[in-house]
Amino acid sequence: MKITATFIDEISHDIPHQNWSIKEWDQDFKHMKAMGIDTVVLIRGGYRKFLTWPSEYLIKKHECFKPSVDLVDLFLRLAEKYGMSFYFGLYDSGKYWDTNDLTNEIEVNKYVIDEVWAIYGHYPAFKGWYLSMEISRKTKGAIESFCQLGKQCKDVSGNLPTLISPWIDGKKAVMASSGTLVKDQAISLKEHEEEWNEIFGGINKVVDIVAFQDGHVDIEDLEGFLQVNKSLADKYNLDCWTNTESFDRDMPIKFLPIKFEKLRLKMEAAQRAGYEKAITFEFSHFLSPQSMYPSASHLYNRYIEWIEMTTEQRFI
Repeated sequence: MKITATFIDEISHDIPHQNWSIKEWDQDFKHMKAMGIDTVVLIRGGYRKFLTWPSEYLIKKHECFKPSVDLVDLFLRLAEKYGMSFYFGLYDSGKYWDTNDLTNEIEVNKYVIDEVWAIYGHYPAFKGWYLSMEISRKTKGAIESFCQLGKQCKDVSGNLPTLISPWIDGKKAVMASSGTLVKDQAISLKEHEEEWNEIFGGINKVVDIVAFQDGHVDIEDLEGFLQVNKSLADKYNLDCWTNTESFDRDMPIKFLPIKFEKLRLKMEAAQRAGYEKAITFEFSHFLSPQSMYPSASHLYNRYIEWIEMTTEQRFI
């Protein structure tokens, strides 16, 4: 089991901005390539007023700020340079987080999808879409939103794949702004299976890949959820990746690079559950040798040492 994909979080909603230039981004892609990453996924094209590309529509109609650098162009060129696939993450207006109604994201993104494809669709590295609306269970408007936006993404791009990355509503599923680390109520394995059976049944024709976040339940409970997710994905002919979070949800400071043993245990559980691809959130802050966190470079070193071991060495 290896990490072969990563999200890119340039908007930095709840993690610090690293203020990188083109030089640092180029070096980061080089580090990703050296680790075996072949896919990069823009976590969101924009969040509220901040954008990764100079969207004429969002700047005029939603008064968003014009970015100083076109990062979508930069990431696509770097992905091509290093032989990677790039997935574009849709715009997040923030209204879903304010209202818990996902249908708020449909209207704005139907213009975003057309604009982005018209500008960047000719880039060789543009290989797919990320439907960036994160959900955990039967969220209002979820099936309708994924269906409409997923279909539009596929229609305009000649059926390029679409990816979603939900979370498991476990005891660690608390808001980043919360002062607590856990909550009293958590979903059971049975409830999770029932609800996602219904959701997958509604979206499987327009969503191709699902990558559940793996950090919201205790490690000893994770494998059961991984098995259920894989079984449901297989039932509905979805590719199933694991979103191996490389940050720690157990620390009072949100968020820091994860302890290597936790990362290893999560990935071993995914391997036992039959997963073949892992994406991480996210390389640049929590795994990169040039991260603002010095411990990220040590995590990178421990990970490289681990994947270079033989099977016998790993389990001595």
